[in-house]
Amino acid sequence: MRFLRQCLTGLFLLSLTAAMLLIAGQMVRDAVETRLARETKAPPTRERVFTVNVVTAEPVTVTPELVAFGEIQSQRSLEIRASAAGTIVKLSEHFEDGTDVSAGETLVQIDPTKARYALDRIKSDLLDAEAEERDAVRTLELALDELEAAEAQMGLRTKAFERQTDLRERGVGTAAAVETAELAQAVSSQAVLSSRRALAQAEARIDQAETQLERTKIALAEAERDLKDTVIQADFSGTLSDVSAVQGGLVSLNEKLGQLIDSNALEVVFRVSTPQYARLLDADSQLHQSEVAVSLDVMGADLTTTGVITRDAAAVGEGQTGRVLYARLDGARGLKPGDFVTVRVREPELSNVVQLPATALDAASGVLVVGEGNRLEALEVRLLRRQGDNVLVRGRGLLGRQVVTRRTPLLGEGIAVKPLSNTGEIPLAPAMVKLSDEDRAKYLSFVEGNQRMPEGVKKRMITTLKEPEVPVQMIDRLKSRMGG
Repeated sequence: MRFLRQCLTGLFLLSLTAAMLLIAGQMVRDAVETRLARETKAPPTRERVFTVNVVTAEPVTVTPELVAFGEIQSQRSLEIRASAAGTIVKLSEHFEDGTDVSAGETLVQIDPTKARYALDRIKSDLLDAEAEERDAVRTLELALDELEAAEAQMGLRTKAFERQTDLRERGVGTAAAVETAELAQAVSSQAVLSSRRALAQAEARIDQAETQLERTKIALAEAERDLKDTVIQADFSGTLSDVSAVQGGLVSLNEKLGQLIDSNALEVVFRVSTPQYARLLDADSQLHQSEVAVSLDVMGADLTTTGVITRDAAAVGEGQTGRVLYARLDGARGLKPGDFVTVRVREPELSNVVQLPATALDAASGVLVVGEGNRLEALEVRLLRRQGDNVLVRGRGLLGRQVVTRRTPLLGEGIAVKPLSNTGEIPLAPAMVKLSDEDRAKYLSFVEGNQRMPEGVKKRMITTLKEPEVPVQMIDRLKSRMGG
């Protein structure tokens, strides 16, 4: 009996357990079906509208500026070199680096002793040459007199010969007298030839004397020049640089003693690209005399000056590109040769162009404009110049349109936007609302329990919800997520 009772008790407990499991399974199934059958309200979908800054495309006339970098140099720079060898016996007190000197000022005096001795010797040679010339002139005069006397004597001998010949023909004279007269005539003719030879030698002597005199004068001029070269003077007013001479020092011929730079005749040399150079040419393919502005940045206190382009380099240069231009500067205050400066060149005016921020243009030379219904339209333009943070463009249908000033990856053709003009208008502040303590606790509980929300966004929303006033836009967003 006991065994039977235990068996019945076990069957009862097993049946009770099975019944409870069945009831639990039924409850779980009903709960799942109820959850699945519940209608979930999806948040209302709204098109996102982007707020963009726009500018109206208006035609303007602009004088573009070409920016380049160049170097200051002097139009006149002279190396001071020794024209004679010797010892420096005198040095100007101004012959120092950075000292200004005047034109004609004596800078260096080299020992002139040897040059002066050479000049004295040449002067003595000149006296000898002049004496030789005078002696040759006197010899010529004597030769002329001798020739004249010989010709006169020959005339008499000829007349005597003719008379003896006439007497012989008449039978009065003798043959011996005729022969004697003929012989005398021949001797006179020989004397005339000798006189002519002496005259030619006298004339040749005069030529030699004149040549020697000219050579001596040339040597005298060279000696005077050598003596003058012992004194080195400033050819123009300027500033000394790279001075290496000292008084008492021995210098050789053509040794460099320093450099004289004309600081009042400065110019800037700079290189531009070939397209930029082409924009500076006029209708006759001549370089336009454009104005330039030169500036040197010296920790805020910029040194600036103006100038005019005067010429360009004759050749590009091996391994170089672009063109080298030269501009004459006007009153380059504070600028020195060797300064690396910024050069701004004023190009010819451009009319009927639109000036836009550089951020409004994409890589394909396109801009976004606001069309009908405040939707964006793509418009292709032609880039003319880049001017710092702005660009100068032209495009068909661009004038009068509102152009987006900043392109972003989120903006494209067909996107709805809310344009804000950059005329200085301040956008309206977002609408705010005060929450009750119950609503504030409800929204805070929802935000804190939302596991899908990023932590950064969650912290900002919690901080905002704790404020006295909360943006209406945030409350609408929370309501849509909470299903109303």
